[in-house]
Amino acid sequence: MPPHGPRGPHGHGMGKGAKPKDVKKTIRRLLSYIGEKRLLLVPVVICVLLSSGASIAGTYLLKPALNLYIIPLIGQENPDLSAFLLLLLIMAAIYLLGVVANYVNSRLMLTISTGTLLKIRKEMFRHMERLPLRYFDSRTHGETMSLYTNDTDTLRDMLSQSIPQLLSSLITVVGVFTMMVILSPILTLLVVLMIGVMFLCIATVGKRSAKAFRDQQKNLSAVNGYIEEMIEGQRVVKVFCHERESKEAFAQLNQQLRESSARANSLANILMPMMGNLSHINYALTAMAGALMVISGWLDIGTIASFLQYTRSFSMPITQMSQQFNGILNALAGAERIFAMLDQEPESDQGSYVLVNAVESSPAASADGKPHLVEAFTRTGTWAWRNTDDPDAPLIPLRGEVIFKDVSFGYEAEKTVLHDINLVARPGQKVALVGSTGSGKTTITNLLTRFYDIEEGSITYDGIPLKSIRKADLRRSLGMVLQDTHLFTGSVSDNIRFGNPEASQVQVESAARLANADSFIHHLEQGYDTRLTADGGSISQGQRQLLSIARAAAANPPVLILDEATSSVDTRTETLIQRGMDKLMEGRTVFVIAHRLSTIRNADLILVLEQGRIIERGNHQQLIDQRGRYYQLYTGMFELE
Repeated sequence: MPPHGPRGPHGHGMGKGAKPKDVKKTIRRLLSYIGEKRLLLVPVVICVLLSSGASIAGTYLLKPALNLYIIPLIGQENPDLSAFLLLLLIMAAIYLLGVVANYVNSRLMLTISTGTLLKIRKEMFRHMERLPLRYFDSRTHGETMSLYTNDTDTLRDMLSQSIPQLLSSLITVVGVFTMMVILSPILTLLVVLMIGVMFLCIATVGKRSAKAFRDQQKNLSAVNGYIEEMIEGQRVVKVFCHERESKEAFAQLNQQLRESSARANSLANILMPMMGNLSHINYALTAMAGALMVISGWLDIGTIASFLQYTRSFSMPITQMSQQFNGILNALAGAERIFAMLDQEPESDQGSYVLVNAVESSPAASADGKPHLVEAFTRTGTWAWRNTDDPDAPLIPLRGEVIFKDVSFGYEAEKTVLHDINLVARPGQKVALVGSTGSGKTTITNLLTRFYDIEEGSITYDGIPLKSIRKADLRRSLGMVLQDTHLFTGSVSDNIRFGNPEASQVQVESAARLANADSFIHHLEQGYDTRLTADGGSISQGQRQLLSIARAAAANPPVLILDEATSSVDTRTETLIQRGMDKLMEGRTVFVIAHRLSTIRNADLILVLEQGRIIERGNHQQLIDQRGRYYQLYTGMFELE
C-alpha cells in the first residue's frame, strides 16, 4: 500500500492556535467566495457603527441628564420634568437604534457566513471527488474530515461572530477613549496606567496558562486515543482477560489529564477574577480621584458619572479584541488548509476512448457486406470502445483483454514496488495473483483501474493503451470485490444497485441470487428494503461480503477484480459463493487475489509474486509439478504472511 504522509494529532493536521502563512492572500480568496454578498458588508459596517455609536452616545447623555436636569431639580416642589422626559426618550431611542442595528448586523452576517460556507463545502466535496487516490492514501480519514468540521466551523465563527465583534470592539475602544479624553485627560491617564497593569497580569498568567493548556490537550489526546483503541479492541481485551491492566493504564493516563487540567483551569479561572478585581480597583481609584476633582471644582458630577460609565466599557472590549484576533488567525489558518486541499491537482485524464452501447449492423447495411459494430443509444448489453479523437474510426469491441509489458512502478520515486511485470490476460481467462503481503498484488489491480498511472512499461486493454481510455469509462468496464467491504447508508437494494444505478429491482434480485445473498436478505426484517447504517453493522461480515459480490454482479462487467472476495465467510458460505462466482466469471476476464489457494485451483494462469517480481507462472498443475514456491505454499511448507 502507498505510504502515509505526516499527520497531526488525531489525524487533524495542524492544531488549534496555528497561524496562517499568507493572511492577505487567504482573505482575498475568502472574499471571492462571498461573491455578490460582499455588498452586504456595507450595511454590516454601518450597523456596527450605529450599534457601537449608540452605546457611546447613550453613555455621554448621562452628563447633561445629571448636570442640566437631575441636580437642578433636586429640592423643587413642582419640578418641570418635560425636558428631562424628552432626554430620556432620546436616550431610549438611541439605545433602541443600537439594538436594532445589532440585530440586523447579526442577521446579515449569518446570511453571509452560511452562504459562503455553502459554496466552500460544495466546492470542497466536488473537488475531493476529482482528487486521485494518492491524495487519500497519504492522509488519514480524520485529517480529511477535519476540513469539513473543525476548519469550516472556525470559518463560520469568524465570519458570523469574530469579525463583527472585533470591529465593534475596535470602534468602541476608540470611541470610548476619545470621549474619556474629552471628558478628563487626567482621569484617562490613570485608567491607561491601570490597563497597563492589567495587561501585564494577563501576559504573566497567560504565558503559564498557555503551556498548561497545551499539556492538557496533549494528555486529552492520549486519553481519547486510548479509549478509542480499547473500544475497538474490546473483544481482544476480554478474550485475554486484560481488563485489569487496561484499567490501570487508563487510570494513569486519566491522572495525568486530571493534573494538567487542574493546572490549566486553575490559571484560567484565576485570570477572570483577577481581571474583574483589577477592573473594580480601577473603577474605585477613578471614582476617588474624580470625587476629589469634583470637590476641588475641576469636574462636575455629570462628567464624572459619564466617565465612570466609560471606564466600565473600556477594559472589556480590549480583552475581547485579543481573543477575537486569535480566533480570526486560527480561522484563517483553517482556511489555508481548506484552500491547500482545493489547490491539489485533480486526477488528470487525457483519455480519448469512451465506452458506448453497441449493436451489430446487418451485412446489407455495410459497404463491404460484413457485419460491423455501430453505436446504439439504448442499453444493448454489448459494449465497445469509441475513439472521440477519430469519429470515423471503427468501434473496438469490449472483450476484456489485458496485457502488462515491462511494467515497473513505485508509489514513491525512490522506492520501486513492481519490477518488470509481464502478463497477458486473454478474454475470459481467470488470472490469480499469489504472494505474501507487500509483494505487489494489490498494486497490479491499482494500475489496472488507473488509481495510479505507470511511468515505465505499458498496459493495454483490448489493444488500447490504458492511458488512452477515459478513467470513468475504464472503471465502468471493471467490477471489484474488495476484502474490506464498504456499505453505504440506504436499503439493501440501494447498496446492490450501487454497482449499476440503472438496474431494475428484478436485476438487483437476480444479482443477489447469483451471489447467494438472496436467502439471507429475505430473512431480514424488511427484505430488500431493509435499511443499512453504520457500514452494515446490523449484519455479519460475511453477509456484507455477499452484498459486495452482488453489487459486482449487478454491474455485469467484462473484467472482474476479486481481492480476497471470500476472506470473511465460512467454508460452507464460501462454497455457495464460489458456485455463484463461477457463473459470474463465465466469459469474463478475472483477476483474483487470494490467500486461500484452494479457491484458485481452476485458474487459467497463476502468478506468484515476491517483492514486486513474478517468480513463477503457470496453471495449478504446472506449478505443482515445478515444486517451487507455489508448491510450498499449497502443501503448507511455506505460509503466506
